[in-house]
Amino acid sequence: MKPADFITASLRLDPVPSLPGIRLYTAHAGSRLSRLLDDDDPDPPAPYWAYQWAGGLALAQHFRRHPVLVAGKHVLDLGAGSGLVGIVAAQAGATVSAAEIDLYGQAAIALNAVANGVSIGLRDMVLDGPVPDEIDLIAAGDVFYNAQVAATMLPFLQRCQAAGITVLIGDPDRRDLPLDQLELLASYAVSDVGDARDTADRLGAVYRLR
Repeated sequence: MKPADFITASLRLDPVPSLPGIRLYTAHAGSRLSRLLDDDDPDPPAPYWAYQWAGGLALAQHFRRHPVLVAGKHVLDLGAGSGLVGIVAAQAGATVSAAEIDLYGQAAIALNAVANGVSIGLRDMVLDGPVPDEIDLIAAGDVFYNAQVAATMLPFLQRCQAAGITVLIGDPDRRDLPLDQLELLASYAVSDVGDARDTADRLGAVYRLR
C-alpha cells in the first residue's frame, strides 16, 4: 500500500485541541502502525509523523500567537513530521518548505497540508551539506531527541544562524537540548507523545539559537 493510502485508511483526520481549526491525520489504537515495521531493519524509523510532539506544538502555538514572525517569510520546517509547524506558519502568511526523510512523513505532510488549505513543498536537507538558500527562518521542533542527532543538528543550525537565518527551536527541555546556546522566548502548555498524548501536562518551550 502506498504511504498516502495507508495514512488515509489507517489514521483519523482529527482536530488538534490546542490549535483551533487545525486537523491532522493522527494515529489511534486501531491504526496498527506496527505493520510498517521491517523485520530486516534492526532500527526502523519511528512514526514521528503520526503524532503531535511537544516542541512542534509549542512552535505552532507561538506562530499562531505571533504571526508577524513568519508572515511574508520563507520558512523551513525542519524534521517536519506531520507538518504541523509549517501548516500554522503557512496560514500566517509564510512560504513554507518542509524537510522530512521518512516517506510516510512526506506523505503525511502533503495530506495534512491539503486538509488545512495550505501549500507546503518538500525539500531535501543534508545536515553536513550546505546551508539552505532562500530561507529566512528555520523552525526546528523536537530535533534534539537524542545525543547522536543533537551532535549533528547543532552544528548545522549554528551554520544556518551564522549565515543570517533565524533559527527557532521547540522542545520540552529534553536531556540533549543545548540550553547554553539558546535564548528562551516563550513556554506553552502542550501534550506530547506517550503518556501525555491526551493531556496538556507538558511544558513546551520556544527558543532562539543565539
